[in-house]
Amino acid sequence: MLRRRRQLRWHFTAGIVRPAMNLILGKRWQGAENLPAGGFIAVANHISELDPLAVGHAVYSAGYTPHFLAKESLFRVPGLGAVCRGLKQIPVARDDRQAANHSLEVAREALSEDGAILIYPEGTLTRDPDGWPMRCKSGAARLALTTGVPLVPITHWGVQDVLPSYSKVPRLLPRRKYTLSVGKAIDLEDLRKKPLTRTVLAEATQRVEQALTDGVAALRGETPPEDIWDRGLNQRVPRDQLKERARQQEREEEEGRE
Repeated sequence: MLRRRRQLRWHFTAGIVRPAMNLILGKRWQGAENLPAGGFIAVANHISELDPLAVGHAVYSAGYTPHFLAKESLFRVPGLGAVCRGLKQIPVARDDRQAANHSLEVAREALSEDGAILIYPEGTLTRDPDGWPMRCKSGAARLALTTGVPLVPITHWGVQDVLPSYSKVPRLLPRRKYTLSVGKAIDLEDLRKKPLTRTVLAEATQRVEQALTDGVAALRGETPPEDIWDRGLNQRVPRDQLKERARQQEREEEEGRE
């Protein structure tokens, strides 16, 4: 009964959002055949506050019910919070490890019901000056490795022309168009066979970063920068730095146990 009510909420919400999105944005979607049957995790690049509607529109239109891992503060916004909870979106408290672990457990429950979990692994809008995907957090990779479900990259470009990063005022005229592409599932099979060490998690996360970067590069028709933007350092760093840091931490932990 609860699932039925939630489906009705989704149909009602989609009946409002989809016509509005079609009105303000032209679209070209490709690669929907890469979305697997059953539960899956989708990772997407993040360039505009409008991204969840653009990506959710595509996923829902392909026949899936999207569940976003969204920052917990959105659930405290009057009206919006009630909608998010009613549609079983998943709040993430970034600075609370216990709450974050609970969010991942809720996500696992949704996956067990063949749900589609949508995650922005960068954690926030990209800080890269040219809009490229930046260094990702490990939550999506960890969830994919621990659940065994497919991890699918979804990339898009053009939404930022309607609502630029960190802008609150949309540019509705002239009507613009965005392109969205669903890539093939990221290959994690070799990593699923190994213990979930820091190095394994860093390797999986770097594959997420590479898949998003490659997808955006294809949509833009441009060559991405060799390095990747690190939000904490506020600069681009070598892509392999994440794995090197993980190896160093593992070595230090080993030495500490001796």
